[in-house]
Amino acid sequence: MKFVRLGLGVEMEAERLADLLRQVKYDEAEFIVRPMVKGDRNPFHVLVAIILTQNTSDKVASKALRNLEKLGIDPEALCSAPLKKIEDAVRPAGMYRRRARILKEVACRVLEDYGGDLWRLLRLDPSEARRRLTSLPGIGVKTADVLLANFTDAKVLPVDTHIRRVAWRLGIASRGASYETISRRLIELLEGRINLLEAHLKLITIGRRYCKPRNPKCNECPLRSVCSYAMRETRTASDKSSR
Repeated sequence: MKFVRLGLGVEMEAERLADLLRQVKYDEAEFIVRPMVKGDRNPFHVLVAIILTQNTSDKVASKALRNLEKLGIDPEALCSAPLKKIEDAVRPAGMYRRRARILKEVACRVLEDYGGDLWRLLRLDPSEARRRLTSLPGIGVKTADVLLANFTDAKVLPVDTHIRRVAWRLGIASRGASYETISRRLIELLEGRINLLEAHLKLITIGRRYCKPRNPKCNECPLRSVCSYAMRETRTASDKSSR
């Protein structure tokens, strides 16, 4: 049995974590990107969707995406579209002026640097593709990693706010750990045991359903048996009841 020493000094058996994650069910319809990846497999279309989900929910991002479809979601259409029309389309997602500017700038860059074909970038070595993606306006490492995870075999595990919270409570990383630290530790634990994209989606599902910011549902969580936070909460509840 191989144990892994984690960030907070907690020993967790990696195979057990992977096995528990494999049993977690999720609905792909709850993720704006997954139906698109399985549908037209257009990476630029997916990149636009990811930008729209930044700091908001997939639900409101979907409304903005449907509006954008009327303008045409391809680099040439968005690059040539008036900024005001893009702003009006993405208004439901919030921060619409910033999003519209980023979308237009990214579209023009993809058109200029890659002839409008984002596959030309994604076929590069993963580290180079990641570097080039993060050089685009408004594209950070999480956005780049989500795109790479869905369209390439790159060894990445994107970390959002849900996964950050789950990782901290599991004991995998400290509360203030960086994106790169959390992602790297999850990859060290899970690579070869479970598909990393599947792990990403399932950890988000855990965060949404059980590991909520307030009043987490530890007793219902599939990962409770390997979770430092859940174990601590159980001990605290037991101590109180025995008084």
